Amino acid sequence: MPATQVKRVHFEDFDGSEFERLVFAYHWRTDAWRSLEWYGQTGSDLGRDIWGVRENEESVCIQCVNRKQLIFTKATTDIAKVLKAPNGVPDRFRIVTQGTVSAPLRDKIKAHIASLDVKECDIWSGPEFEEFLRKDAESLLKRFAEGQSFPDAPENLKKLAESAQPRNDEEVLAAFAQVFDRPAFYTPLNQESNMGDFKQAITDTIQAIGTGIWKARDGRLIERIPSRHQLKSDALRTKLQVVEMSLSRLRARYDDMIKTGVLRRCGCSDPNCSIFFFNPYEAAHELERLRQQVLMAFQDAYPAFRPQSW
Repeated sequence: MPATQVKRVHFEDFDGSEFERLVFAYHWRTDAWRSLEWYGQTGSDLGRDIWGVRENEESVCIQCVNRKQLIFTKATTDIAKVLKAPNGVPDRFRIVTQGTVSAPLRDKIKAHIASLDVKECDIWSGPEFEEFLRKDAESLLKRFAEGQSFPDAPENLKKLAESAQPRNDEEVLAAFAQVFDRPAFYTPLNQESNMGDFKQAITDTIQAIGTGIWKARDGRLIERIPSRHQLKSDALRTKLQVVEMSLSRLRARYDDMIKTGVLRRCGCSDPNCSIFFFNPYEAAHELERLRQQVLMAFQDAYPAFRPQSW
């Protein structure tokens, strides 16, 4: 069978507005936002093509540069406009461009933006943006590359970005069940290879249920799923809130054990050592009891759920 070559996306074939639409839809789908606004569609955006506030309160200004070449003066002019806009100084300034960006230009732009008290700056070249799309939002890339039109209104773009998500409560709960199918919920605690990863898995599960952002242990986005707030049944929303609270109690007790020394590292000189000790040993049983409460609370909401530890 002959090899199939994946052709690159020709961002240059689309006008600035269409490029901004894709960038807006991508960000809406792949992160958790309190708000995400597309200023560029109305003109007079003062450099703020897209402005968002993440769930963690970080403000992000996204500048879309659908040009073959990113120019330093273009970037500095845009950030100067942003700083004069009503939103104020963002925590993060992101540039997404269609072309490649040299290392010296990246460094020069980032140094300039850092001098303006913007905490973070990242620059995505066209090839980088394409890879992010292929990894995190393949359905958007297919629509874009195959010439299907994007809606004009941001609300319709949000619906497009969420179109592949489960719609009824049974499908939403089935998606949550997959989130619980990870070693942190069935590996005996005395065999857990890394308790730090155990806590991260708990945090990731809380985020998945509360926001719909489902990530792997290494931080890679697995999928955007509905949050518990999108369940249609009031009773199920309440039960999933209990699950989320149980997860929070489990994480809080873990943190308390670390703080008081009940759960501690082995004490070797390796800062990356994954070995932990419980003292007293019975503390492991307490964490196990809290973990079982989490699983029982979820099974109460979704009786079809059968965790591997049972």
